[in-house]
Amino acid sequence: MTERARPLAKPHKLSDRITLTKSLPIAVQRLYRAKFALSGAPAPALPKGEPIIERDIMNLTEWNARLHGLVIFRALLDDDVIAKLVDLTDRMAAAPQSTGAVCDAAASFEAALFEHTTNFGEYLSAAVLEAETVCVRQAAVSKVPPVLQTALDNELDFLRQLCSLTLDELLDAAGAADKLPFLPRWETKAIDLHAAYAQRMSEVGKKGYGMFAKHHVFTVENGQLVPVRYPDPQRLDELPGYEQEREKVIANTRALLAGMPANNVLLYGDAGTGKSSTVKAIANEFAADGLRLVEVKKNQLYQIPDLMDKLAANPLKFILFIDDLSFTANDDNFAALKAILEGSVGGRARNIAVYATSNRRHLIKETLSDRTGDDIHEADTRQELMSLSDRFGLTVTFQRPEKARFEVILTELAKQHGIEMPHDELLTKAEAFAIRAGGRSPRVAKQFIEQCAAGVQK
Repeated sequence: MTERARPLAKPHKLSDRITLTKSLPIAVQRLYRAKFALSGAPAPALPKGEPIIERDIMNLTEWNARLHGLVIFRALLDDDVIAKLVDLTDRMAAAPQSTGAVCDAAASFEAALFEHTTNFGEYLSAAVLEAETVCVRQAAVSKVPPVLQTALDNELDFLRQLCSLTLDELLDAAGAADKLPFLPRWETKAIDLHAAYAQRMSEVGKKGYGMFAKHHVFTVENGQLVPVRYPDPQRLDELPGYEQEREKVIANTRALLAGMPANNVLLYGDAGTGKSSTVKAIANEFAADGLRLVEVKKNQLYQIPDLMDKLAANPLKFILFIDDLSFTANDDNFAALKAILEGSVGGRARNIAVYATSNRRHLIKETLSDRTGDDIHEADTRQELMSLSDRFGLTVTFQRPEKARFEVILTELAKQHGIEMPHDELLTKAEAFAIRAGGRSPRVAKQFIEQCAAGVQK
């Protein structure tokens, strides 16, 4: 029989009076300390023997209520892992002695967590820092109101405690008789979420929030942005040749990132010269600096104004990318793009630029019959058709490479892929391959080198 300590001086509203012994588990002592902290009263000294953990622990009802009561970080409840934790606390609160139900919920939570990491503190803190909240959106344009700031601080304090929550503490708080010793125990990590979140808020212009923190390339579906989970990993240093042309686009992108006036860009020229690869590589290169790429199809151009309105208040910078752009004379998207580039009463947001690629300098396909029609003001009509390309402030031309440039591209790609072949033999075979492929281009050079690496070309 262990010696019982003195009862507490007075009961507290969170639970009945507690007595402690030297042999009671640390988790119980933690709960004891938490009850005093939440009530605002100082906790009497504990009997010697067990250390006191410097962290407040709530009872199960409070854990459950605080999870369900998230306001600022409400979006966390849509996270699969967090949702399974909520389900676990729900089942514990409903029937703590129902071993099967509690075990099932705990195992489901751990299975979901372990798909990402074994450390719940690291997972939760990352989810908190990347969450899109009303506070981070408000902070991007003005000061956060006091009511929201207070709610943010309170929830960050709760989530900080949650980062250190263990399965054993949950089971103890629920008063579960079966401690489920066969289940693995997830790891935890003590994190100062207040400091981490303040740091993240100061970097929101580069790291973003919500899906913009997790992804840097997006497409448009039904008017909504959809992240591309596996974007083209093209890098600038993997694109030999056309450095002078590419540098113009890079300089314009740097201006966009710096908040300076940036031009809409038209990259036009022969097929396979690296126009689209240039835009994708720039998006990858400057993602860490706050650049995001949104690919828009030609038949989605009418959706761009609404999309631009949504992105205008975002602290990140965006490239709206239109690949292989061209129109017919009666194409309704023609007028839509003209208004987007220049001429809309709403103006263009300073954090957005349009980058388009095309094989045509004049983007409207025109036939000889178009020039011999019965239009009285033929010159005006032709001027209107040619005006679209003029609305791109920067036009960069990518021409088919001459022999010397083709050899430079080929040699550099061979180095990147570790191709060991006599130089003259490499050039001879590559020229023959280019003739069969329809002519020299960076794309043809890359296809030849990849076939050499695969053993197809010997």
